[in-house]
Amino acid sequence: MKNRLKVLRAERDWSQQDLAERLGVSRQSVNAVETGKYDPSLPLAFRIADLFELPIEAIFQRD
Repeated sequence: MKNRLKVLRAERDWSQQDLAERLGVSRQSVNAVETGKYDPSLPLAFRIADLFELPIEAIFQRD
């Protein structure tokens, strides 16, 4: 699954740690999602979408 997480985070000048704290996950989890090594759970995907005020489909796309 591809995602725009890194771009969205950079637009807000947030570090991976900043985003992790806002989402209640580890920095390593943010890194794994950004690099495509880990697909987020549905609840985490919704938290990400809510945080960026975007629909899930605007952040995550199928390969």
